[in-house]
This record gives sequence, C-alpha cells and structure tokens, in this order.
Amino acid sequence: MQRMIMPYERYPAIVTTTCRKRNHIPNDNYCEVSKRCWNVGGLSGERKLLSRLHQEGRENMSNDLIPHYPGKELEALSFAVNYHRWIIDAFEPYLGETIAEVGAGVGSVSKLLLEKRIKRLFAFEPSHNMYLFLEEELRQEERAKAVNDFFSPRYAQEGFDSVVYINVLEHIQDDRTELANAREMLNSQGYLLLFVPALAWLYSDFDKQIGHFRRYTKQDISGLVRDVGFTLVKAQYFDLAGIIPWYINFVLLQNSIGSGSVSLYDKLVVPTMRLIESVVPPPIGKNVLLIGKKV
Repeated sequence: MQRMIMPYERYPAIVTTTCRKRNHIPNDNYCEVSKRCWNVGGLSGERKLLSRLHQEGRENMSNDLIPHYPGKELEALSFAVNYHRWIIDAFEPYLGETIAEVGAGVGSVSKLLLEKRIKRLFAFEPSHNMYLFLEEELRQEERAKAVNDFFSPRYAQEGFDSVVYINVLEHIQDDRTELANAREMLNSQGYLLLFVPALAWLYSDFDKQIGHFRRYTKQDISGLVRDVGFTLVKAQYFDLAGIIPWYINFVLLQNSIGSGSVSLYDKLVVPTMRLIESVVPPPIGKNVLLIGKKV
C-alpha cells in the first residue's frame, strides 16, 4: 500500500517558513504546527494546515509592492477539477507551445495545463504567500517556471503563443491596460484565452471580499477585447446551471465558498452540463469564456 503523503512533506518550504515564524525548530521539514494540524485527522487536517498557512502568510509579508492574497477562493476552487478541465479543454486548440498563465495562484490550473502538449509554461503569481504554494507545486515540472511577479512587458522576449486568464481579470482594476499589455507580449497570431465571472446582478459581498472589481456580460468583455486589438474567435456564456446556486448562496444568503460544495457540484453537475453546453451553447451563464486572436 502506498504511504500517504503528509502535508509537511508536500509543502516543505512553506511549513519550514511557518515553523520559523512560530519559533519552532524544523526537523526534516516537520514541526509541531504540522503535527497538531495533521492530528485533527486525515485530509481535513491537511486542509486546516493550508488554511493556517494562508492566514500566517499575511504575517510574513513585507511592505513591498507584491500583494497578499488571502487564498480562500483558490483553496476551495482547487477541488473543481472537472470544471477546470472543461475550461482548459475549450482552450486547448489555441494554447500553442509557450504559454503565460496569469494569476496562477496555488498551481491547480497550472498542473492541468501541463497535461496538454505544451513545451513551456510560465506561471505568474504576484502574491507572495500564494507563490510559495505555486513554487512547491511546480518544483518537479521541467516544462514549468513559477514567476513571483506581475505579467509585464519585460517578459515579452519569451515569445508567448497564448496568455491564459482564468478567474483573474476581474481582480484587476484597469482591465483595459492589462489586456493591451497582454497583446503586446503575444507572438503575432497569438491568442488571448479568458474566463471571467458574468452578470452584474450576481455580484455579491463574497465577490467584494475576494477582490472582484466587476462581473462581465458577454457583450462587455467582447467589446473590450476588440478595442485593445484582438479579433474575436469565440465568446460564449458558460455554466448555466451555476446561476441559481450562486444567486441563492452568495447574493441572498451571503455565504462564503466552501470546498465541500465546490467538490459536490464538480462531481454531480459539471459532467452533465459540459455535455449539454457542448451541444447547445447557453443563452446566459455564470461565466463567460472568450478566445481572442492578436491582429
């Protein structure tokens, strides 16, 4: 039987940093913070450890230009494997060989992108506490490079065939400048691959808490992409079934996201909706998926 990987073994650099912060002495990447957490029991213990490390990341931040991101959204969404595969499969024909993933977070989407036939992935994550997770997640991936920085023109020499924003653009206040810069960093005939939250009336306190400046309509995001110099290859609403649960849970009840509900939706609803929406594109959806080509 294969031995279960302990959380302090999976993320040794992060645990070691946290141990030192708590005046513990790491021994082989292990200390009491991980032991106490693991003793809560099984994978729930690992999730509690990750939550604690997210929280303590704030304490470890210096007063520089790299922001802290609380990470609770990413922690929960890491359980949405079917959902993210659905998105990435739609992007696959346009990925090319060298990809920039903007706002890579803890690396959940990065790992799925690396399942595709790509040669190089640059995973950009400006938040220091999230970058620690990303770096650990991609450490053994020869085709991937984790970058603790904003996606900016100084990386244009890498020659990107595509740039991927999955649930990221809504976090950027000046989205127009961001997309214009992305265009400049793409190869000629390169592709912009966007996935954003949709429908302003679904905007909730939860959106605000996790740093969303807006939710888009298909028309809004399509117009913006054209304005900055892309032709529109595809723009469609995505995840029709997610509208009502989101409205009830976050707009009416003002709840926060949880890994349990995300995992359940991912297993029970996403496979069916993927099949249906592949045949009949929805007239409305919780998100917008867009593909633009540089001209």
